[in-house]
Amino acid sequence: MPQPGKPPLSEATAEFGRLVRARRHELELSQEGLAAVSDLHWTYVGQVERGQRNLSLHNILRLAAVLEVDPADLVSGLSWP
Repeated sequence: MPQPGKPPLSEATAEFGRLVRARRHELELSQEGLAAVSDLHWTYVGQVERGQRNLSLHNILRLAAVLEVDPADLVSGLSWP
């Protein structure tokens, strides 16, 4: 659930976060579990899922590897306003 007063950075980050969350749920991972395996902080993962972070390529690749998806699957169809 989004933090009050802290909207997603963009539609793209919101959709990316939705895809990460959906795949994490498919794998039955908690945010803490995903964070631990990907060597990221759990609060960072939460912010990613809420669309409140602009990720670096390095972190997109890191999350995709743990989520067992091609990084392109997480960014396909995303566009800048």
